[in-house]
Amino acid sequence: MKCFYCKGDTVETKTKFIVDLGECVVIVKGVPGRVCQQCGEVSYSNDVSAQLERIVNAVKNSIMSEVAIIDYEKGVA
Repeated sequence: MKCFYCKGDTVETKTKFIVDLGECVVIVKGVPGRVCQQCGEVSYSNDVSAQLERIVNAVKNSIMSEVAIIDYEKGVA
């Protein structure tokens, strides 16, 4: 698969997804994605993007702490 931005080659790997919600920083580790070997851009499948959105919304609705670290495979209970 080619990178959307620079057209470099991408490789499938596990990544970290980080989002700053203002009051809380959410770190999701072990996220399956594709990383460009040339520019480092990360892309996610539609299913992975939907799961990340569910995880972030769950944290946003609960505001657990200042930093939330979540394993992608386990999600949020």
